[in-house]
Amino acid sequence: MTPLLSVQGLSKSFGSIKVTNNLSFDLRRGEALGILGPNGAGKTTLFNLISGDLSSDSGRILLEGRDITRLPAYKRCGAGIGRSYQVAQPFGGMTVFENLAVAAMFGAGQTRAQAHDSSVEILRRTALLPKANQLAGSLTLLDRKRLELARALATRPEVLLLDEIAGGLTEKEAGQLVEMVNEIRSDGISIIWIEHVVHALIAVATRLLVINFGSKLAEGAPREVMQSPEVQRVYLGIEVQHA
Repeated sequence: MTPLLSVQGLSKSFGSIKVTNNLSFDLRRGEALGILGPNGAGKTTLFNLISGDLSSDSGRILLEGRDITRLPAYKRCGAGIGRSYQVAQPFGGMTVFENLAVAAMFGAGQTRAQAHDSSVEILRRTALLPKANQLAGSLTLLDRKRLELARALATRPEVLLLDEIAGGLTEKEAGQLVEMVNEIRSDGISIIWIEHVVHALIAVATRLLVINFGSKLAEGAPREVMQSPEVQRVYLGIEVQHA
């Protein structure tokens, strides 16, 4: 079966620093892939390469077998790649509803009427409907995270890239976000999630990919990967003693 998304030998350098180094992995339809790595490992750069915010030096990105490596970001969005950003940057002077409507019309190509209906539904799913008419710039951190997720959903993605959306939240708030992400996945949207809140990530991910210095360190079932001595040493700073 053709993977929904295939990253093949992707590399990117900034000057002499290689931030993505011959990285390859596949995402299957309906899967939730979690990505871990220490700060500076190249995780967000990887998302920027997939979404088209950055161009790669070498390698390919295939979406349902179609090579999208040289497509600009807006065409990748139209093809089915949606994303959130680590630092939420909504249109602060617009209402929550208007933020979604813009994403639906310009990201998913919907008419004004279609955008209205889909935005209302997404606001309901993300628990933002009571705040639909509130200015986005006045939201709490949790609601900004919800809005960032909602705006990505408004583009009608097949692949949803989530960049540390649980960061800065309380354990209870992170749990609420996990429930939302699991519901989104149950609706058939495939997910790649970068996250430092490991317990939240493991509650969603069906597979983990750990990267370090832009290269793949480990990949597999979440709990097996987290038990790897090399992953514990690099990511958790734990030296595992061997008998």
